[in-house]
Formats: sequence, C-alpha cells, structure tokens
Amino acid sequence: MKRIDLHTHTTASDGSYRPEELVRLASSLGVSAMAITDHDNVSGIEEGILAGDKYGVEIVPGIEISVDYNTGTMHMLGYYIDYHDSTLLKKLAFLQSERDIRNTRIVKRLNDLGMEITYDEVKSIADGQVGRPHFAQILHRKGFVKDFNEAFDRFLGKGKPAYAEKGRFYPEDAIGLILNTGGIPVLAHPPYLYISDYMDLKKTISGLKSLGLMGVETYYTTHTRKQTKELIKISNELDLLITGGSDFHGEITPKTVIGSGIDNNLNIGYTFLERMKEKKGEG
Repeated sequence: MKRIDLHTHTTASDGSYRPEELVRLASSLGVSAMAITDHDNVSGIEEGILAGDKYGVEIVPGIEISVDYNTGTMHMLGYYIDYHDSTLLKKLAFLQSERDIRNTRIVKRLNDLGMEITYDEVKSIADGQVGRPHFAQILHRKGFVKDFNEAFDRFLGKGKPAYAEKGRFYPEDAIGLILNTGGIPVLAHPPYLYISDYMDLKKTISGLKSLGLMGVETYYTTHTRKQTKELIKISNELDLLITGGSDFHGEITPKTVIGSGIDNNLNIGYTFLERMKEKKGEG
C-alpha cells in the first residue's frame, strides 16, 4: 500500500526542515504523496513541488489556517489550493501582520516574567514566519526551560502566562477562502476542539459542513482509537471526506515521524487521496 501524509510543516511556518529537506526525508521513508500545510503560509509550496519532482513524491499544495472559535483550538486545512491566488495572498498577509503583533506581545510577557529575550533573537532562528515553537527553542537555548514541552506547559500554551492571541478568521471565512481558490477545506484534528460529547461534536461538524466543509482529519497521530472510530462514523454519516496526517514539524516534535506518526500508529493509504481528487473533480 502506498503510504501518504496529508499534514506536514516546513520552515515556511514552524517546521524545522526546509521544503526540499522535508520531501527528501519523506521519500527516504517510503511516503509516496504528501501535503505541505504550513500555518497561514504558502511560501514553501513551490520549493516542495520542485523537490517532489526530484525525489518522486507527489505534492499536494495545502495550508493550515487558524480559526477563531469559541471552544478549544480550531484549524482548517486546505488541499489543492491555488497558492498563487491574489485574494488568498492578500488575506494571508493580514494574518502575517496579526501574527507579528502577537509575537511582540509574547516577547513583552516573557520579559515581564523575568526572561530576557528579544524578538530579533527569535526571528534569527525562523526561516519563515515566527511561531510559538520558535519562542520555545529560544527559551530552551537560554536555559529557561528543559525542553519544548515545558515551554508550552509553563509559558506558551493557551491560558499560560506568556500566551497571546492573534487575529484569526471565522470558520466561514477560512472555509470560503479555501473554496474560492478551488481547494478542499478539511477540519484539522477535531479533538482539539475539546468537545467530548459525540452528538455535540457531530452537530459542530455538521454546522461546518453547511458552510462548505468537505472533510475531517480522522487519522491523526495523537487521536485515540475511540476518537478515530467516532470521527469515521461522523464523517460517513455526514458524507465527508476522511483524511489524515502526522502533523510533522521535524525536530520540534521529535517523536513524530513523517508518514507514520508516533510509534508507527499511522498508515494512511493512497485511497484517501484518490477520493479527495474525485471530490475535487466533482466540484
């Protein structure tokens, strides 16, 4: 079975591998197709596609958009987007400016907590846009935390002392933006919404479908078997695409392996990508 991975990140956002390095690694691990889905950013796609041609890996142009939602954390994945679309690029530029404002707030909050870091230090280790994982790397490098997880658990995670919100799109805006580029909008890692009741989760996903949602990231490296089973059921009942991915970030998440997740708990077949292509063709 040809193995695929539909959720990966490069240095264009908060991954540790440049697009070509990521694709080369995927090829060496037997991944036949992968999506590059950087956060609010498409600047790594072109290099990734060229690398795909070079290393024999099919590249799906994608994105992961942060969404403003009232529970947990919502991210919207977009597949087969037109990453040259002028409206998309304009909207993403807005998100970049909002991210920059958020990052300066994080610097101030860390400084107020007695940790002397500068925004220039953080930017110096980011190849593309700056995200919280880059702050975590600096905190570790300067000895304020012992590892990446502690940085988020104590300071950078949602609700923690140095956390700061950034401007986001509403669900209908993110879904509409993906659809308008000819893409396929898919809800990323639904358990991060922290909706424990099955019927409430189904109702939420059904509401997103009414806005144009076309799929659900059902297979994900930190999903439990129960969560995966429930998401398969919801997706089938609502006639939504089933997708999956490792959410690979490279050295930032060292236990996660592209194409196979943590402890080899992912084995996503090419059939899922074929169904996605069929759905896009119907559109």
